[in-house]
Amino acid sequence: MSDALNLEQDRFNINPRYRLQWEEAQQCHVLLYPEGLVKLSGTATEILGHCQQPTTAAELIATLQQAYPDADTLADDVREFLLHARQQEWILRSED
Repeated sequence: MSDALNLEQDRFNINPRYRLQWEEAQQCHVLLYPEGLVKLSGTATEILGHCQQPTTAAELIATLQQAYPDADTLADDVREFLLHARQQEWILRSED
């Protein structure tokens, strides 16, 4: 099985090396990992919050469109963020 992640077909979730949490000292959500942390915007937090359980891009976009029906570019924005998250290895293909 290849480690490559196809966002449109594969189920993925947050890389187990990272932990999404509120960081009081930073006053924002962060991704913690052994070497440090990544400060997240509200949008990134919303997207990654839905990636704590295995999901696909289509499932994630459908869920977010229900919550934000007036967001015109939501699907494109989510896909763009997921590509970035994949490149940073914040998300990985789910093994379930």
